[in-house]
Amino acid sequence: MDLEKPAQTAPRQNPEGCLAVAIRVPVRIVVLVLVVPVRMAWDALVVAGRFLNDTVLRPLGRALEWALEWAGRILFVWPLLGLWRYVLVPVGKGLAWLGNALVVVPLVWTYRYVLIPLGHGFGWAARQVVAGLAWVYARVLTPVGHAILWALRGIGAGFALLGAGLYAALAWLARYLAVVPAVWLYRWVFTPVGHGVVWVVRGIGVALYWSGRVLFVLPAVWLYRWVLTPVGHGVVWVVRGIGVALYWTARVLLVLPVLALWRWVLTPVGRFLAVLGREVRDALGHAWRIAGYVSLAVGRFLAALFRWVFVEPVRWVYRTVLTPVGHVVRDVVLRPVAEAARSVGRATREALASVRETARQARADFRRMLFGEHREAVEADRREPTRLETRTLGSSTTALTKD
Repeated sequence: MDLEKPAQTAPRQNPEGCLAVAIRVPVRIVVLVLVVPVRMAWDALVVAGRFLNDTVLRPLGRALEWALEWAGRILFVWPLLGLWRYVLVPVGKGLAWLGNALVVVPLVWTYRYVLIPLGHGFGWAARQVVAGLAWVYARVLTPVGHAILWALRGIGAGFALLGAGLYAALAWLARYLAVVPAVWLYRWVFTPVGHGVVWVVRGIGVALYWSGRVLFVLPAVWLYRWVLTPVGHGVVWVVRGIGVALYWTARVLLVLPVLALWRWVLTPVGRFLAVLGREVRDALGHAWRIAGYVSLAVGRFLAALFRWVFVEPVRWVYRTVLTPVGHVVRDVVLRPVAEAARSVGRATREALASVRETARQARADFRRMLFGEHREAVEADRREPTRLETRTLGSSTTALTKD
């Protein structure tokens, strides 16, 4: 048993012909010359679009969103909220109060003081009527019904005996006046006549079958077998021969020229165009990537140039000139002004607090002068312990043993 793994063979690559190698270099050079300006223009447009999006479109969109939000609130939300709060809610409460006062209260009063007494009266009357009807049923109708039932039972027994005699007489008359003559007529008249009719009809059917077979079926079978079948075979052979002649004519005149045109003209041209298209596609891919590197290098060079020409001087001026001046202005001007403003605000808050406290005491004195001192609530002596004093084993809450 072979335990060694077989060596993996490299995948077979399609060999390239001399035509592909001859087309590749000039096509790539031409495509690179054409694609580099396009790629640089595309990268410039992308950078300009990103800068425009970050500096103009996005702030403009946020401002427009904020304006639309506040416009929606002012034009729709606040009017609808005011309409709901100050119109619909009061109107609804008023309608509810009117409905309660005009509908619910009268209906409740009618049900309580009119319908309930009437219902109790009708119930008492109905109970009295039902009691009277029950007494009539038990004391009057039940004995009368028993008597009528006994009389009907006697009359029914007499009529039953009379009906049995009449039924026996009528059955005997029907048997000997209708059934016996009908059975004799069926057995000795209808049955022989029916057998004769069946035999005659059967003979007529057999005669018609054989006459139709001799006059129609056998001539039709002979005509189909000895006339139509040979004629059909001849027509089939003629049509088959015409079809073969038309097939070879069309093959020689149409199919073989088209096949030769496809095999010796269109296939080589198609293969050449396929190789050219593949090389152009690969050249476009390589040229686009190379143009990307070139555009990246040019962009970095321009960015470095802009940085050293504009950004670094501005940064140097900001660090060495504006920052010290700003620190001096902050320490000399802004901080003293801020401390003065905070002290003024603190003094203003203290003055306002003292004014509020004075006004509160004045109101309290005026209320005490008009209404007198406020009585403080006296706590009752509860038997249960308060929340802070809980029950323990050494204490009691009863009146006799309370600590």
